[in-house]
Amino acid sequence: MSTNDPNPQYLDLDSWHRRSAFDFFRGFDIPTFNLCARLDVALLRQAVKDLGVGSLSLAYHFIAIQLANDIEPFRYRLEGDRVRVYDTVHGSTTVLREDDSFGFATLEYNRNFAAFCAQGAQALARGRLRDAPFEPSKHQTATLHMTTLPWVHFSSYSNARQWGAHDSIPTFAFGRIETDGARQWMPLSVEVHHALMDGLHVGRYFQGFEAALRAPETWLRDRA
Repeated sequence: MSTNDPNPQYLDLDSWHRRSAFDFFRGFDIPTFNLCARLDVALLRQAVKDLGVGSLSLAYHFIAIQLANDIEPFRYRLEGDRVRVYDTVHGSTTVLREDDSFGFATLEYNRNFAAFCAQGAQALARGRLRDAPFEPSKHQTATLHMTTLPWVHFSSYSNARQWGAHDSIPTFAFGRIETDGARQWMPLSVEVHHALMDGLHVGRYFQGFEAALRAPETWLRDRA
């Protein structure tokens, strides 16, 4: 479902079990919260090498986008006093250019890893062009804002936001990978709007990511 879908879906707020939390948090000056944790991507790196498809970066973006689509509150967006529910959301990630500026690349949701990588590689190449439009995503709010900071093994992160526009798009940041014996730790920050979800939902997101990373090759192939 696109942003301009003629028949958008909305939550029935009167029957929503989180209605009280929704009303409480949406009036906050800073209504978002952030969770940051380290994930072991050693097996994922090896799985990508064994499969001969894509890259480690595309692989963890693939998992991140899949999980956000699997957990419904990550597809909720504020529209005035209503909560829109998208069928599908896509990734929009930053791309560093040779002149140290950056652009954006849209990573389309696709359950097939090889197809996701093919589209993603093309989008990243376009995003690196100096004359590419400075537009985060053609999908507007049906998206997930993503970035990678390969210079920093961070323990916290916050993103620029437009509060006046009821910005409720989840943001994800991936950090520098550090090796500790057989483990390769990558920090992941997830920032979401508290009116739309709770720590329970973000916790389930991290649990899903950890499960995928424990058996990445099977997980990627099962999604094909």
